[in-house]
Amino acid sequence: MEVWSREDKLPLRDRSIITVTALITKGIFDNSLKYHIVNAKNNGVSAEEISEIITHLAFYVGWPNAWAAFALAKEVYVE
Repeated sequence: MEVWSREDKLPLRDRSIITVTALITKGIFDNSLKYHIVNAKNNGVSAEEISEIITHLAFYVGWPNAWAAFALAKEVYVE
């Protein structure tokens, strides 16, 4: 996508974190979230950071959403 190519405006790592956050807050836990978690990993977001991001979100979007996101993140970071 064109917006992802504007790294001079916002780094890919930040875009990945924002995208993963948006999908979790919308309750989207299908392959699109897994795809973007993979992108986040590839863009330098560590397993510890993704875990902390999801934990932080849990207090704002609910623990059920967080547990669903944790399951997908675990698949990605274990691979």
